[in-house]
Amino acid sequence: MRVIADFHIHSKYSRATSPRMNIHEITRYAIIKGLNLIGTGDFTHPLWLKELSNDLVEVSDINLYKPSIDPESSIRYMITGEVSTIFTFEGRVKKIHHIILTPSIRTAIQINERLARYGDLTTDGRPILKMTAPQLVEEIMEVSNENVVIPAHVWTPWFSIFGAFSGFDRIEDCYQDMTNQIPALETGLSSDPPMNWRLSSLERFVLISNSDSHSPWPWRIGREANVFDLNRLTYQEVIEVIRKKDLTRFKFTIETNPAYGKYHWTGHRNCKVSLSPKEAIKFGNHCPICHRKLTTGVEQRVEELSDRPKGFKHKNAIDYLHLLPLSEIISTIVGVTYPGAKGVWSIYNALISGFGSEYNVLIDASKEEMSKIVDPRIAEAVVRVRGGEVKVIPGYDGVYGRLEFNPSKNLIPKKKYGLERWM
Repeated sequence: MRVIADFHIHSKYSRATSPRMNIHEITRYAIIKGLNLIGTGDFTHPLWLKELSNDLVEVSDINLYKPSIDPESSIRYMITGEVSTIFTFEGRVKKIHHIILTPSIRTAIQINERLARYGDLTTDGRPILKMTAPQLVEEIMEVSNENVVIPAHVWTPWFSIFGAFSGFDRIEDCYQDMTNQIPALETGLSSDPPMNWRLSSLERFVLISNSDSHSPWPWRIGREANVFDLNRLTYQEVIEVIRKKDLTRFKFTIETNPAYGKYHWTGHRNCKVSLSPKEAIKFGNHCPICHRKLTTGVEQRVEELSDRPKGFKHKNAIDYLHLLPLSEIISTIVGVTYPGAKGVWSIYNALISGFGSEYNVLIDASKEEMSKIVDPRIAEAVVRVRGGEVKVIPGYDGVYGRLEFNPSKNLIPKKKYGLERWM
């Protein structure tokens, strides 16, 4: 069976997160997106864990959960969370985010009992823990050997294992004697598998992709995901596939174009300066306008650590597919800035009604079939994204990248969909 999984999201108890991030809304939009396995996120927060206990029902024998409001739903939930560890290594402060996967609410409670000794779990859905990365892994694995710890968004400038500001150059320096317990790395929005393949030291790790979503909207949730072909959807089989790096069952990851991510290029948001690695080095990694230090982008950081050329692919690599959220594609073609505009929803809903889910549109729908439902220019845009035939202006210093298709003269008139007010 085809399983599309997004393991890393957040609840309404995380900072800067939509109050609509509850099980009802997450389930609603996960179905529209085409997900059938989704992480709960934030299990370390006691109020969210209480909601999970009330709003989810354990499915016997598979260590996954279904929404209690809709017992017939095809959506399954895995108990997951993200934590931030802050510690000192060789005289420098390190701030690293980690994803935790666990088979049940019962094991989540046991994990929380241990982690509460290192920080206040009530302050944020992604708590700050004063402990080292290897300490974290040791505590998690002592609860159950079925638990998994995965470094989150590994290249983000802040709060990641390879982050330019508080990260490491080697995984072994971060996790030390617990490195062998780390089976996978999360690429994050600003990097993709080909960028990670350039480091020979990462070849033994599985690369996974998740949305890190802070809202339930379909242009956020599931924007990156993992596609499996499983004999049976269980927690144990998913973990086995990841740990064994099973290419027969782990089919590919869904990736946004890395340029779409908020930290792909080096830059300075206040001065609207965005630079390629070569340009950033030319300016000594300082803003050419205000002369302050630039936020080092993921592409530049990869260049600093890589030992392989661009285009390298090792033989045991799991495949990937570059996609972009359907709402973003539609809003770009229509020429509006907000993907949640009423007219964009009108086009979006027509495609979902026709093909069942957003992933069915993005991955499987033909241009001809889509053109029967919506303007052919939108159908063409979807196919072009699928084929990697679009341009993305790179994101930088917290600013998302921008999608570009045709010259403005080829855009669909806004008045056709009642979008004049979004001009």
